[in-house]
Amino acid sequence: MPLLIAVKGKSGFSARNTAEDVTKGIDGHGLTAIITEPTSGIGLETARVLALRGVHVVMAARNVEAAAKCKETIIKSCPSATIDVMKLELRSLKSVTNFANEYISMGLPLNILICNAGVTAPPVSLSKDGSESRFATNYLGHFHLTNLLLDTMKNTAKNWRREGRIVLVSSEVHRLTYKGGIIGMFSLFLYNSFYAYGQSKLANTLHAKELTRRLKEEGADITINALHPGITETSLSRHSNFMSNSIYGLFKHLQKSISQGASTTCYLALNPKVKGVSGEYFADNNMAKPSSNAKDAELAKKLWECGMELTKSKSTRQV
Repeated sequence: MPLLIAVKGKSGFSARNTAEDVTKGIDGHGLTAIITEPTSGIGLETARVLALRGVHVVMAARNVEAAAKCKETIIKSCPSATIDVMKLELRSLKSVTNFANEYISMGLPLNILICNAGVTAPPVSLSKDGSESRFATNYLGHFHLTNLLLDTMKNTAKNWRREGRIVLVSSEVHRLTYKGGIIGMFSLFLYNSFYAYGQSKLANTLHAKELTRRLKEEGADITINALHPGITETSLSRHSNFMSNSIYGLFKHLQKSISQGASTTCYLALNPKVKGVSGEYFADNNMAKPSSNAKDAELAKKLWECGMELTKSKSTRQV
């Protein structure tokens, strides 16, 4: 049995709770959620549990064939589930734009946006738009997607008189990044794969902070929070390309099941206990303390401006 710290926090939940535990008794019928890359691991479990609670789930996936098979699997265990599959390649800003335009044209509401997709240790490479691949997938694609769908979320929240929620899957690795937090995001100079991953996850937490400020200024009924899902079997295998065997040996004793790993995502997406909470960082179904960089308001503004510049000039490129 993995050695998980099981002390319950203020939420009443702990690291041992599953995604089903934290959503038990919650009726999600009538809600619509987009989940990016829900074809394996905690993304797939998140899609399953939200569908189980009655949420209309839109699976936004790079591999639509794999997503379609996942949809079939979920429906077999939950015949009443309502699930759509749509194409989305986060490494291409043009693909993100196409996805958002198609979604908006369908006239669907949007109550919950879960930015789950993430890459850990791919070969050193640039995205289709010239950004470092981890930064492009983990942050920039989600930044662009969120901005394109924000009006739809605002209108849904206003018309339904129900809070919209944006959930960003970050990581405790956001604490380990380049000096200055985001100094290495423009090029591959002095590239370090571990710092590049940490930088992309730091960007998620800063995104939550800055967008919260902007939404509060205009009075929009939308919250946005970042989270650390914990170490799961799948995340350990993804990290193994760039983590030492000694670190792997330590983390495997703190390993969560997939359903435990998906719990904080589902908690932030559906649980009424976090109503009105925004711009925070969560772990093990409770609010946690992020790094000092993640709380830096000026760094958050700088990152936002950079994201706007990068997406404004490149989002019309061909996939």
